[in-house]
Amino acid sequence: MVEVRLDGWLRQFGPRGRERVEADSVAAVIDALEARYPRLRFKLRDETGTLRRYVRVFVDGADVSATTGTRTALDGVRTIDILHSIAGG
Repeated sequence: MVEVRLDGWLRQFGPRGRERVEADSVAAVIDALEARYPRLRFKLRDETGTLRRYVRVFVDGADVSATTGTRTALDGVRTIDILHSIAGG
């Protein structure tokens, strides 16, 4: 089981606090969250299943967004933080 935490903006679409998920990859975590919280769908990934460019996923504190992304294996992982960056000007 991995503990998942969403940032403040994403909490309006998903769990308000920490959520425990049984999953073997980041993609499986997102699948589980989207099944439990349908309003999260397309907030984290686009229609092809790729992480949106403004979403950052931290696995045990390491940003995997630009490297292994949703393919990241979760063997031995304890926490995942998912953050939605805000852009503007």
